[in-house]
Amino acid sequence: NEKEGVLQNMAVLVSSGKTGRIGRKLPVPDNATVVDGTGKHLTAGIIDEHSHIAVARSVNEGTQESSAEVRIGDVLDSEDIDIYRQLAGGVTSSHLLHGSANPIGGQTQLIKLRWGAAPEDLKFQNWPGFIKFALGENVKQSHWGDDFRIRYPQSRMGVEQVYMDYFTRALEYGKLKKSGKVYRKDLDLEALLEILENKRFITCHSYVQSEITMLIRIADKFGFKVNTFTHILEGYKVADKMAKHGAGGSTFSDWWAYKFEVYEAIPQNAKMMTDRGVVVAINSDDAEMARRLNQE
Repeated sequence: NEKEGVLQNMAVLVSSGKTGRIGRKLPVPDNATVVDGTGKHLTAGIIDEHSHIAVARSVNEGTQESSAEVRIGDVLDSEDIDIYRQLAGGVTSSHLLHGSANPIGGQTQLIKLRWGAAPEDLKFQNWPGFIKFALGENVKQSHWGDDFRIRYPQSRMGVEQVYMDYFTRALEYGKLKKSGKVYRKDLDLEALLEILENKRFITCHSYVQSEITMLIRIADKFGFKVNTFTHILEGYKVADKMAKHGAGGSTFSDWWAYKFEVYEAIPQNAKMMTDRGVVVAINSDDAEMARRLNQE
């Protein structure tokens, strides 16, 4: 995985769960467990940027346009068998995301896949907090049925206005906090204020170029960066804008055509974004696919 390329016939010393020295003839500590890897191929652990495993009950809180106050870290399920299965496929870290039911979703949780550990022991320590945003058909409830035609927004233009309204409110909330006046703590706006202060970062469910461009423009207007566009199946159309903004792309290797807004996805997407200077990852978004991320 480094500039030296594939290293043949090497020994690797692992201590306290971390890779230490790599060389041809390493001294073996007396208390070491020796694993014969002859004929096998060793890689770094795989990081899954977009996962929904190990979450108890439901992953969505879609009853309002913003649920920035809810936290995936509060509902971890350490006994989910997917942790075991995905470890077997080489995944060692997973970014557990809120669902894509609303423009501003819940706070995410980064975990190490430690089978047999308690929920709190799965969590990464001292990691920069993230939050899930979403665009497109899911957000405007295109396929939710007639019983779901009440909650705002119901259109793509409404989604844009949600971001404008909430970040404007977050700015005002931040000014009030600094003013010294008495204020009521708002957990929703606290999370959004962290984005504006570069203390919390966004991973955004996204598909079509118009909405990707829209969110980049809003971020530029309010002075923050979108860390990651996930799915990003039309990223190849706006890769230059993503690179200029500094956003990464987390996409699928060949998963598309499952709804209208993914019809223009192409298999060259990841390569084209990479060629334009975007940092690109392949994610799962699916418990079964994550077992085979080494192949994806």
